Amino acid sequence: MLSPDLINASFEILGAIFVLNHCKVLYREKTVAGISIISVAYFLLWGLYNLFYYPHLNQSWSFYAAITITIANTLWVILLLKYSGFFNRFKKVVDYPEII
Repeated sequence: MLSPDLINASFEILGAIFVLNHCKVLYREKTVAGISIISVAYFLLWGLYNLFYYPHLNQSWSFYAAITITIANTLWVILLLKYSGFFNRFKKVVDYPEII
């Protein structure tokens, strides 16, 4: 019989696979449309919290699986920021501080 820890870890791993698919599509298309960076960042923060929470529940499989989905969400946030032009806007402020 599967333990709740293994079942939860399976969901986390599948989530990581799906998020990495989002990353692959975004990297290929290089266009952000119809995606809220805020909602993706929320799930990234939730993943970071799970890295703290799962060890307190003694759920080691879920902890290791949470590492994978947190890394995937981190990559997705970085790609969303990159292809939304966020880093270009930041570069302009650094190059021309009088804009502020």
